Amino acid sequence: MNKKIKITAILLSILAVLSVGWTVMDSNRLTGEIASGEAVAVAVIKQGATGSTVRTIQQKLKRWGYYKGSVDGIFGSQTKAAVRYFQRKNGLKVDGIVGPATLKALGMKATSSSGSSSSSGNGTSFSNADVTLLARLIYGEARGESYTGQIAVGAVVMNRLRSSSFPNTISGVIYQPYAFTAVNDGQINLTPNDKAYRAAKEAMNGYDPSYGALYYYNPATATSSWIFTRKTTVVIGRHVFAI
Repeated sequence: MNKKIKITAILLSILAVLSVGWTVMDSNRLTGEIASGEAVAVAVIKQGATGSTVRTIQQKLKRWGYYKGSVDGIFGSQTKAAVRYFQRKNGLKVDGIVGPATLKALGMKATSSSGSSSSSGNGTSFSNADVTLLARLIYGEARGESYTGQIAVGAVVMNRLRSSSFPNTISGVIYQPYAFTAVNDGQINLTPNDKAYRAAKEAMNGYDPSYGALYYYNPATATSSWIFTRKTTVVIGRHVFAI
């Protein structure tokens, strides 16, 4: 009798340990915890999640102007609203859930992905040559503007890339006839600085301070009356951004 009680107690202890183990595993899967860097080993991160991954998402959204709350690592309603805002502005499915496409747009990657190329909000990968070309355009068009203003110029290229009204490659958008002054006057061939490279990568990773603009112009030098008919989204420095 005592032996049966002892065996039963041992079996109950084993079941308790297994239960705790599965709970911890399920908790780690839900919260999206990561050991280091920005590699995420989960399919989706949504409301109710907590941990370092959520904190990284909040930091990025806050830095880019989408999130106004505390960076506390808790995926609450405010974080969900910020994610939805980011998704809406970057042509993603607006569901408030950080899945693979939204992760890429945030400049984060799942552990199953590989390579070091940049990605757009629609999951398109870009080569180093694409990054360099976008940096050259930004430098040629907006090297005298603020860092945010330079990112906004890059974002216009990315927005055109996602639009059916424009070419579907970085080079196609940039070299479309009469699209950019820097191409017409040769400033596209200047060597971009580190700031322009960083701005290009920010734009490719989904930061859009232009608020979805497809055009920008300097009202002091613009000669086309048509451009003044476009709806303004934001003014940054000397550039008016519009759709």
